[in-house]
Amino acid sequence: MNLKERLNNDRNNFIEDNKNFIYTTTYNVCKRRLQWENDDELSIAMIAFNNACNSYEENRGNFFSYARVLIKNSLINYFKKISNKTYLMFSDDDDATQYIELKKSMDNYETQVENEKRAEEIKLFSQELLKYKITIKDLIKSSPSHKDTKNSLLNIAIKCSANEDIISYIKAKKMLPIKQICMATEAKVKFIEKWRRYLICIILIMNSDDYIYLRSYLNIEVGDESGK
Repeated sequence: MNLKERLNNDRNNFIEDNKNFIYTTTYNVCKRRLQWENDDELSIAMIAFNNACNSYEENRGNFFSYARVLIKNSLINYFKKISNKTYLMFSDDDDATQYIELKKSMDNYETQVENEKRAEEIKLFSQELLKYKITIKDLIKSSPSHKDTKNSLLNIAIKCSANEDIISYIKAKKMLPIKQICMATEAKVKFIEKWRRYLICIILIMNSDDYIYLRSYLNIEVGDESGK
């Protein structure tokens, strides 16, 4: 029985066999000793591990690395909810100090996870750009500095992303259908040609679920400008 079959057919025993993994992963986040019968963190980790069993596919890589990420993300979300409560009750100064240190630790860990995921996205994006004969250095050099120009290109990218023919052409030919884009967006040919590389990049980012962090950098302001 392979791993996927066991996840589907022998779930309860698989989870029971890996309680030590769940505990260790939770402990590494919380940095304190935990008890299965008393600590919500372990319950949250157990649910996250079960969710990993539900959603795991072989193309996601090693199962336990995948499960570890889901557990840590679930715990981070849990601590966020705790930190956002208006009123917090502490029995003594030690409890308050422990809470502050834990929150600081979670904030640092969250930043670390985001940086790692962002680095992974950049690496993946760099590899995809090579198919279009574009490098990250090319992207930096060809990025607009003027806000209005950037917003115009973002709005063009939005319209292109809604056009299946344009997206299919870009992915198949690894280039922009400039005339088609001009007809769809009323942008000028020279404008599209000038910003060709940048436009390809943002269209790729907007049309892939692999670039969540990169997409967050796109400060989109939808307006009437279609290119000048």
